Amino acid sequence: MAVQFITSPTSEAVISNGSYYVPLPESSPGSGSLVNQDTSTSIRRFYGHAIVGCMLCIAAILAFVFFTSPCVVKLIPMQTVFLTPVTLPHISSGVREEMADSIVNTSSIFYMPKSKEPTILYKGGRAYPPWSLSNQRSLRTAFHFQPQKNWMNDPNGPLHHRGWYHLFYQYNPNAAVWGRISWGHAVSRDLIHWLYLDEAMVPDQWYDYNGVWTGSATFLRDGTPIIVYTGSANDSTQVQNLALPEDLSDPLLRRWVKFSGNPILFPPSGIAKTDFRDPSTAWLGTDGLWRLVIGSKIGKTGIAIVYQSSDFKNWKKQDHFLHQVQGTGMLECIDFFPIPTFGSSKGLDTSANGVDVKHVLKASMDSTKVDYYVIGTYNEENHTFTPDHTALDLGYGLRYDYGKYYASKTFFDPVLQRRILWGWVNESDSEQDDIWKGWASVQAVPRQIWFDNRTKANLIQWPVEEFLDLRSESVKEKDVLLEEGSIRKVDVLGGAQLDIEITIQNPRVINSVALEEEDYHCSPGGAAHRGVLGPFGLLVLSADDMTEQTAVYFYQISTNGTVSTRICSDQSRSSLAPHLDKSVYGSVVPVLEDEDELSMRVMVDRSIVETYAQGGRTCITSRVYPTKALDNEAHLFLFNNGTLPVKVKSLEVWQMNRVPMRPFFS
Repeated sequence: MAVQFITSPTSEAVISNGSYYVPLPESSPGSGSLVNQDTSTSIRRFYGHAIVGCMLCIAAILAFVFFTSPCVVKLIPMQTVFLTPVTLPHISSGVREEMADSIVNTSSIFYMPKSKEPTILYKGGRAYPPWSLSNQRSLRTAFHFQPQKNWMNDPNGPLHHRGWYHLFYQYNPNAAVWGRISWGHAVSRDLIHWLYLDEAMVPDQWYDYNGVWTGSATFLRDGTPIIVYTGSANDSTQVQNLALPEDLSDPLLRRWVKFSGNPILFPPSGIAKTDFRDPSTAWLGTDGLWRLVIGSKIGKTGIAIVYQSSDFKNWKKQDHFLHQVQGTGMLECIDFFPIPTFGSSKGLDTSANGVDVKHVLKASMDSTKVDYYVIGTYNEENHTFTPDHTALDLGYGLRYDYGKYYASKTFFDPVLQRRILWGWVNESDSEQDDIWKGWASVQAVPRQIWFDNRTKANLIQWPVEEFLDLRSESVKEKDVLLEEGSIRKVDVLGGAQLDIEITIQNPRVINSVALEEEDYHCSPGGAAHRGVLGPFGLLVLSADDMTEQTAVYFYQISTNGTVSTRICSDQSRSSLAPHLDKSVYGSVVPVLEDEDELSMRVMVDRSIVETYAQGGRTCITSRVYPTKALDNEAHLFLFNNGTLPVKVKSLEVWQMNRVPMRPFFS
């Protein structure tokens, strides 16, 4: 039990959240009150000195005990905190109430956004972590990319060069919290086994004094890679800059040189100095000019500003925007790329356009920390983008991921002719937890993305094929009938690192029962909410007694006479630890009339659960931090909490090998 001193007008001790608070009188030293002394009264001065001397002696004794005794209860100085109501999107009311008790606002913050938009902060007030040092190591992922230590956020400038995949990322080399943002750098032959390199760029110029922020990589006509990035200048103005490799013969591109003519772009007239950032990969038009997009806003309207250049050094703003959307606020981390629509999973170079080609415009919403994408047409004559469906425009329609996934970035892999998507997965624990762990954030599994030629309305996302090589021992089950309200344990040895594929017979195809009209969006209640056809699916990272569990499941409902299918990820029971984000995530997954099966692929990696529903039409990423369901104590269950039975046609579970990641040694 932590003992903390507080200032209180009462003389009673207070017990709160497992901490024992010892009241101090309001006039106590350190309470903020000024203590006046009567200098004419020597007795008062004498007693004052005596009291101070006694306090110093007591402090010395306590300090001696504190630093020499391994068993003593340590005295933790209490910081002043203020509970504030916070609006949490996509969370059931019950979970929201539970989380509101653990959200506080302090003078230091967990993630410093690039603007003044409000950010949801999950701050714990605990004086010690609920995990031992060994357990903290068990939460570190086994096959997701993350630096050796410290803070990471946005993926930047991914590319392939001379046999190596390169990943740059926003990185704080000094601590596990946001700050002194540089460009971390790692390389890999296969997108799985990574070698850490020295930082590619650090904030060492006036134009990036406050951080080398997000940017993109483009290959020039002669094959030279060039980076355009946002620098936060010494007065916080967001400016755009160039950097080139120092040695093109080095396949690892270990050293980068900033262009002597930086900055190349300043915020244009009418744009605030802190609302001009995150340049996209450039594309080459048929007119021979380069173009790129930078995110911004005017009032509450999000805008994508287009610039053009003939030499990649001198840029001119176009008179009209590539796209604009009212009500979204700032558009961050814009990505713009072509996709083929003729039924191929292949990708296209960023400059491709023409027949059977559509374009994807993606933006990260600064106000909500959510990534949206929209499919449409790029007009190369006036350089504008038109969505196929305006109701599904940015901020209102499709998302890459309905869980914890942000600041994503794609690149074209010229070797395997595919487009690959990276996304940042932030933590859901407290800042203090991250400091204890010594690391914060991971990158999601890189995903290949392509146009869904069946629905013709969304993208397909699927883990790159290289991850199949990490699969080892497997367990298979077929034709398993899950009766109503049943749970069935899957016989796997250790459920902390798994790749799971499950196919379930579509219940609405074989059940003619009329469903009640229901407005269920994975909450309230999560997996505990019982319906007719659902919830049914998997319990991953579960303790043997199921006191900890993360439910990933389908739920079918009728809305206005039409049956629709939800895919959900329920974190509300994922951990016994307090002060965590335990949201319930979910969305509709498209299921066509002729599809008589529901399918999920779930990748479990210690503290992250990635779900790909119906072949990758809808994805959900969750961060969970179990205290019991760790390593070999993590288990896997099938469950059906609906009132009708469901049939699992096939289930295959593979153990996933750990990937060694290490620094590069030349």
